[in-house]
Amino acid sequence: MAEPRQLALALGHAASFSREDFLEGPSNAAALAMIERWPDWPARNLVLVGPPGAGKTHLASVWAGEAGARVISAHALDRATVPAALATGALVVESLDGGAFDERALFHLLNLARAERAFLLMTARSAPAGWPVALPDLASRLREAPVVALAPPDDALLRALLVKLFADRQLAVDESLIAYLVTRIERSFAAAQAIVADLDREALRQQRPVTRALAAELLREPASGAGDRH
Repeated sequence: MAEPRQLALALGHAASFSREDFLEGPSNAAALAMIERWPDWPARNLVLVGPPGAGKTHLASVWAGEAGARVISAHALDRATVPAALATGALVVESLDGGAFDERALFHLLNLARAERAFLLMTARSAPAGWPVALPDLASRLREAPVVALAPPDDALLRALLVKLFADRQLAVDESLIAYLVTRIERSFAAAQAIVADLDREALRQQRPVTRALAAELLREPASGAGDRH
């Protein structure tokens, strides 16, 4: 009879969003500089854009700590809660794209923030010019907000990100695994997060350490290095 397979439990892991743990590189230098120059922004509204996992939430958290800002998700925004959301004079609104928000509530928020001279940091995957906004006055107001973007990471930043993601899960890995993954996964923060989560889950299921050999099995490639991308 085959031995029962180890179940991979979805245990939590702590990801730090402190300024000290933000990984700097050419892809995020402009966004980081803008966050750090607060309150000397070109306007009191700022839109921070980038692909999933690029560091928008991390930077927003850093800024919220400095500015004393509250944080709200776009889908939770409604007109009744706008005044309370701006109570500290600074607010982060996360994931504001794809039409998944109350347009009139956002318009009310922008108007109230202007009247009260509050600071507003909005995060999204893309710039407001590409959002399917139906309310003309809101579209016009959003176009006035400065936009700063985070780009996909270069190899050096991707390497550092993988090391951090493994460390966040308290997984000790060697350099050969990091080098192996950098040449095989998509150059994106989301891909790095996904492969680290997959390796953690598979290692737990098989009761094995996280190694290059395990990564090769997971990616269905020979561990010898055949199929490297150059």
